Amino acid sequence: MIEAAGETPALQKVRSVRAVGTCAVLAELSGTQDVLALQALLLEKPLPGQTDVLAAAETVLVRADSPASARRIAALLPRLQLTARARTEGELVVIETVYDGEDLAEVGQLTGLGTDGVIAAHSGQLWTMAFAGFAPGFGYLVGENQSLEVPRRSSPRTAVPAGSVALAGHYSAVYPRSSPGGWQLIGRTGAKMWDLDREQPALVTPGHRVRFRAVRNAVTLAAEPATVSPEAQQAASGLRVLSPGVQSLIQDLGRHGHSGLGVSAAGALDRASLRRANRLVGNAPGAAAVETVAGGLRVQAVGDQVLAVAGAPSHLGIESPSDPEPGESGESGEAGQRRTAPMATPFALLDGEILSIGAPESGFRSYVAVRGGVDAAPVLGSRSTDTMSGIGPAPLAGGGVLAAGPDTESGVVGDPELQPDFPGTGVSVLDVVPGPRADWFDQAALDSFCGQDWEVTPQSNRVGMRLQGTPLQRSRTGELPSEGTVAGALQIPPEGLPVLFLADHPITGGYPVIGVVVDSQLDRAAQIPIGARIRFRWAAAGPTTSERKASN
Repeated sequence: MIEAAGETPALQKVRSVRAVGTCAVLAELSGTQDVLALQALLLEKPLPGQTDVLAAAETVLVRADSPASARRIAALLPRLQLTARARTEGELVVIETVYDGEDLAEVGQLTGLGTDGVIAAHSGQLWTMAFAGFAPGFGYLVGENQSLEVPRRSSPRTAVPAGSVALAGHYSAVYPRSSPGGWQLIGRTGAKMWDLDREQPALVTPGHRVRFRAVRNAVTLAAEPATVSPEAQQAASGLRVLSPGVQSLIQDLGRHGHSGLGVSAAGALDRASLRRANRLVGNAPGAAAVETVAGGLRVQAVGDQVLAVAGAPSHLGIESPSDPEPGESGESGEAGQRRTAPMATPFALLDGEILSIGAPESGFRSYVAVRGGVDAAPVLGSRSTDTMSGIGPAPLAGGGVLAAGPDTESGVVGDPELQPDFPGTGVSVLDVVPGPRADWFDQAALDSFCGQDWEVTPQSNRVGMRLQGTPLQRSRTGELPSEGTVAGALQIPPEGLPVLFLADHPITGGYPVIGVVVDSQLDRAAQIPIGARIRFRWAAAGPTTSERKASN
């Protein structure tokens, strides 16, 4: 409901607060108006330890800088008095849409409207953006009626095309880029929902009204930016990428505090290994480095460089470009000079020398730090690549040059360091805080969740780890209104197989979260390889796990 100007705003309170892992809490409210009022209050007067705020359909997620701060925030939220603020009509945005989505016929059956009726109902009403979420430029649009209310898909797609126009619950939205998603697809548009070159990157922001206009002509989105910028190609000092391996990305400690724009933190999945690699070469802890998966990365020094590799233990081979291939001999009849470098130890890579990273002996991700950091262009204060939103540097590709920057903190390199044990192909145990939606499952499902080994499937990525095992049955039916979520959350789609969210996760989701991996174990979770198994163990509940009811 949008309150009319001149009406006396009602005084409301937070209904309840639930823990979301160890460093966040979820405040539940009566509706969208109260949600926006609490968000406005927390942005205007942040609580001690508050780091980010995210409004959703009926909840506000508050992130904290520590577990202690999260507990304090959980105690303070029910005491807040909320004054709803009058809202005015926003700007009208017209989005031309081709209605030919994969799920259009099914939505016609679910609503009883048929295909033509769905098109008429969707394009024939005004939609208002209530809040942002899921991904940058993804706006939750509320219509004038409930004629198009449909459930999400029982199993989310691993890739929804950019520009897809979709429905879920009583919301409509446009996917700003290709990403996983469980909404029903009814059409597509060429409108650019998110563009960092615009003064306001999001085409639609909270309060905007939206009209979908049906068109027949095909529409296409603009091409993605080039993989390697001309500036990187001309770098005078750094690393030339000869082979990126399976996947290699530029990562730092992430871009925090932008949930309101639909932007997740991203950043290194194994934060301790990134910090260790940077510490060894004398960089600032959050300097940008290369995160590489499962070995195969080959880089060549452009100018003399100092490197360190931390994370999944792997063979580090160094060769000169003039070295003969293995099994061959040089002109003198002797083998060319080759050497190895140890993990978690600084070493020199001289101009022209090539570093090759082998397949990990255990773990899954390695971090290559170059003294000075990787000098990529920052986006919203971070050089991290967000694979879901497309924000940040493009994935590494052969021929590109990573420029070395000035991000040093010490005039000397560090001493070799010991690394922790990394997960192998066996069973890794992760501690989990219950909730915030553990009450969507009965005791048998909760016991099954922690009583079996879950296998990490090849469909896993930086967005989330998809797990295979005996499906969990919900004890509730119906749809959960979209709400904020965090890295470490274990979301359970209707098919019953958990998805463990990692750093590039959507910032909101509509499937119940049965539990959240404790923050201190997220680095280890990110190192569990494909095909390995995970067993979850309930952590000590603590004072924030219990639902806190606001007094009436």
